Amino acid sequence: MSKDLNKPKKGGLGRGLSALLNNAETDITVSSEYRAGGGVHLIDIADIEANPFQPRTEFEEKALEELSESIKVHGLIQPVTVRKMGYDKYQLISGERRTRASILAGLTKLPAYVRIANDQEMLEMALIENIQRENLNPIEVSLSYKRLLEECSLKQEELGDRVGKDRSTVSNYLRLLRLPEEVQVALRENKISMGHAKAILGVDDTDEQIALFRRIEKENLSVRGAEDIVKQAKSNKGTQNQGKASLPTVFEIDDALKLKVDKLNKSLSTAVNIKPKGNKGEIVIPFKSYEDLERILTSLSEHEEA
Repeated sequence: MSKDLNKPKKGGLGRGLSALLNNAETDITVSSEYRAGGGVHLIDIADIEANPFQPRTEFEEKALEELSESIKVHGLIQPVTVRKMGYDKYQLISGERRTRASILAGLTKLPAYVRIANDQEMLEMALIENIQRENLNPIEVSLSYKRLLEECSLKQEELGDRVGKDRSTVSNYLRLLRLPEEVQVALRENKISMGHAKAILGVDDTDEQIALFRRIEKENLSVRGAEDIVKQAKSNKGTQNQGKASLPTVFEIDDALKLKVDKLNKSLSTAVNIKPKGNKGEIVIPFKSYEDLERILTSLSEHEEA
């Protein structure tokens, strides 16, 4: 690769990059070759450092080995993309998986497109390249979208243009990050589909979201099945809300109810406690030991049979 120094041009480059271009200790050029990444160059792998903005943190070992075997036979078909940092010094923009597999295959040089980019452009390119991978799970896509919005100061419309998606699609991915962690992990591990996740998002309460997710797993529900459950739950809530005016906000433990509780206390020989919660509540029956629990359960069974 040529090391001829070109006279640096003044203009719209970032301040940090301009300083590099004016530094005689580097050989960064602003030729059209580098600006557009128009040529493929063979670069020593030892001269390439990792991308500090790499959004991908996990690389499946088996897939790397398979790609490595392919590279041994066919070579690296798709060049990586790097930015030039100085004399024989490059930083990976995209292609870390290909680079790792090439090292496993024993390659010492890589075909690469060389570009000039500031840190924000580099982050944006790395994230977009990551999003365009075919095997990315929905949570990885969502996190990349979030980083593009926050760290590259993009609006959702601009983000949609960058990644070739409409705003509603971008919004749907970002909403996935509102799901409980348990559900996000399942989505990341492909235990449920994005369709299932969207159905779960149709439920507002976090506990209900988790309950629906566990039911989806347990019953192996289809997306349509999960959606039907959400529709039914909303319909039931609507019916309940219509009759709320006739129900007390918190029910009262009146004398008649107290008598029944006292009778249950004597029967079970323990202090039964009633805890109202709005129109609902809990009956708490304490026990002192495993044997005491068995005694109480036996007593309750006898009452049921009677």
